[in-house]
Amino acid sequence: GSRCHFLARGGSAHARRHLGDLHVEPAAGRGLRERPGLTPRPKVQHASKQIAADKQYKGIIDCVVRIPKEQGVLSFWRGNLANVIRYFPTQALNFAFKDKYKQVFLGGVDKHTQFWRYFAGNLASGGAAGATSLCFVYPLDFARTRLAADVGKAGADREFSGLGDCLVKITKSDGLRGLYQGFNVSVQGIIIYRAAYFGIYDTAKGMLPDPRNTHIVISWMIAQTVTAVAGVVSYPFDTVRRRMMMQSGRKGADIMYSGTIDCWRKIARDEGGKAFFKGAWSNVLRGMGGAFVLVLYDEFKKVI
Repeated sequence: GSRCHFLARGGSAHARRHLGDLHVEPAAGRGLRERPGLTPRPKVQHASKQIAADKQYKGIIDCVVRIPKEQGVLSFWRGNLANVIRYFPTQALNFAFKDKYKQVFLGGVDKHTQFWRYFAGNLASGGAAGATSLCFVYPLDFARTRLAADVGKAGADREFSGLGDCLVKITKSDGLRGLYQGFNVSVQGIIIYRAAYFGIYDTAKGMLPDPRNTHIVISWMIAQTVTAVAGVVSYPFDTVRRRMMMQSGRKGADIMYSGTIDCWRKIARDEGGKAFFKGAWSNVLRGMGGAFVLVLYDEFKKVI
């Protein structure tokens, strides 16, 4: 299979082979967007951005067809163990923190007479919940990204043999800090994503005549729209965080970016604004699972 190539100027050839422009979910960790059962779609999203220019995928379908031919069907699930492990605590933390933060930001707020304060409170509680939960699960999200990016190689030639090997090697090379590479921009992205994800959804549901008895189809339509909007708006931050993640374990000339700001600048300069959104469509499709979880959570709250 083809090796990863970084489609940007500067840096060594080794760095260009490995620092692929990745995108998953996150995100930034992005707990509700990633469903363990839908891992092939994030894999497509990763792989569609890491191949040399002459062998780059033409789109999602081309990527889906070529991956099993070039790397084997099981490559679709590479990195899924880390995804499964982080999935449930991420879900639990996101919803638990969101409800706690809503008590802080929305205490005493009347949604009918103080709409904008109500809206801002929902945005703040969603963003704060996402940022808080990210602190706990980020190393697993980091490992998932690196394992999913370790494509186009035979088993013996892969950089990491599995989840534990990835965490150990990066920790030995860069220390605990290496597992949090890209964390700052991840927090920015997750705040924006969760603010829109929870904030807009809760606000829209809250303005309905009878929120608790809204038909599940209406709730799903609202959630689907919110998930798509939140994913697209926060996607550039995910682009940058994945690039920064891929630098962990690299030394000297293999380091492509000196920091987050430098990463933003070089992507915009060398690849243009569209590069920040490469893979966004796959991300929107994957977000359908997140919309369903939002609706199920609301339905569950009705019976408890």
